[in-house]
Amino acid sequence: MEEGKMDENEWRYHGEGNKSLVVAHAQRCVVLRFLKFPPNRKKTSEEIFQHLQNIVDFGKNVMKEFFGENYVHCGEVVQLPLEFVKQLCLKIQSERPESRCDKDLDTLSGYAMCLPNLTRLQTYRFAEHRPILCVEIKPKCGFIPFSSYVTHEMKHKVCRYCMHQHLKVATGKWKQISKYCPLDLYSGNKQRMHFALKSLLQEAQNNLKIFKNGELIYGCGDARSPVADWRELAHHLKPFFFPSNGLASGPHCTRAVIRELVHVITRVLLSSSDKGRVGALRPGLRGPRVCEASPFSRSLQRQGKNTPERSGLPKGCLLYKTLQVQMLDLLDIEGLYPLYNRIERYLEEFPEQRKMLQIDGPYDEAFYQKLLDLSTEDDGTVAFALTKVQQYRVAMTAKDCSIMIALSPSLQDTSSDQRPVIPSSRSRLAFSVSVLDLDLKPYESIPHQYKLDSKIVNYYSKTVHAKDDAVVPTRLKESEDCMLVLHKV
Repeated sequence: MEEGKMDENEWRYHGEGNKSLVVAHAQRCVVLRFLKFPPNRKKTSEEIFQHLQNIVDFGKNVMKEFFGENYVHCGEVVQLPLEFVKQLCLKIQSERPESRCDKDLDTLSGYAMCLPNLTRLQTYRFAEHRPILCVEIKPKCGFIPFSSYVTHEMKHKVCRYCMHQHLKVATGKWKQISKYCPLDLYSGNKQRMHFALKSLLQEAQNNLKIFKNGELIYGCGDARSPVADWRELAHHLKPFFFPSNGLASGPHCTRAVIRELVHVITRVLLSSSDKGRVGALRPGLRGPRVCEASPFSRSLQRQGKNTPERSGLPKGCLLYKTLQVQMLDLLDIEGLYPLYNRIERYLEEFPEQRKMLQIDGPYDEAFYQKLLDLSTEDDGTVAFALTKVQQYRVAMTAKDCSIMIALSPSLQDTSSDQRPVIPSSRSRLAFSVSVLDLDLKPYESIPHQYKLDSKIVNYYSKTVHAKDDAVVPTRLKESEDCMLVLHKV
């Protein structure tokens, strides 16, 4: 960032999460990411700089190793003029969602992260003479726990996402349950993947957003009708997939455009743009490949058909790599929580050892190497507990990451364009795939995760599964003895 040349009017509000806020530059393909804090919680400039530098180091030394060079963009920490930050904060305040205004943008340190704008094709210098579409997907956890420490049998049958949906609707976070199940998307089976992506488009919640030239055009809210949303979305998408404009308007056109979008996203998700690296992890997929609560599976069961388990993900694709990192959660939170308590007891006795344990960094090569130990035999040491806790934190990060797919029409004569190209029905699309939201999950959140896990499973068992069980007495159970009585007719 050039000192003295920062103009807040060149930046616009882009979005925010629980811990940070992002603004995008109007012309250049860059964003600034600022930390957010509750009004009463102040941190020193040095602490904020170190926090941001830890994020950069973790991305560079850990996640880039797991995901590969092409998928991870680490950015850099920059120092900005304080007056620019204050004016920017005032400028964007009215655009912030009310639900996010409980935390304030950090305007005191002047530090932020500068990153490429991943809603554009991934380059700082890209000339924006072609329209660019970007689909952001938060796929969530793609496997069912296989740990022997799991005490709730339901967790071996139904995925975390499908169970959590019921609690979120009950507490008013969402108005209706999504038909999306992560196991369908991660299956590698095109039929299941198409169903999963259509389900995300119908009930996006915070798991799907679509941008056009960097502007958010689709992020389904509860108040809007999905049908109306799809019509509007199809209007935006038509130039990408049907540039000749040969389709008439109406429901048929809308369905055709949405179908084309789903097929293109599926092809991109199954593609590999990082051929040099298969991944350092090989935990192997264990546990059920199908979630019993998936509407796709239930629909086939009603028809008397079996769910196609999986076709398998290509090893170079981003979904495969994401799943491998997620599966560093080797013990499940139920097996992990006692190990967290072991570390806590050790730190109570030797608080000065916290730095040596690298709980708060540095996230360097040594930190990464320890993550590759996939053993689950507990030798009772703090070292074993620490490795499993750090692996869990990394796995939770991968379970909450986002995949960004940028698409742009590729002209037939652009032989100089080095980006990979994917065909759609009537056009060729240059694309790039990236992963973001890769901040390491905090060590302190583990007790919360343990309580939340129990809350989700208990609610699901008492409400949804209880309703299913209530139907059983009207049917014959396999284990019950019965007598067949023949009546003369």
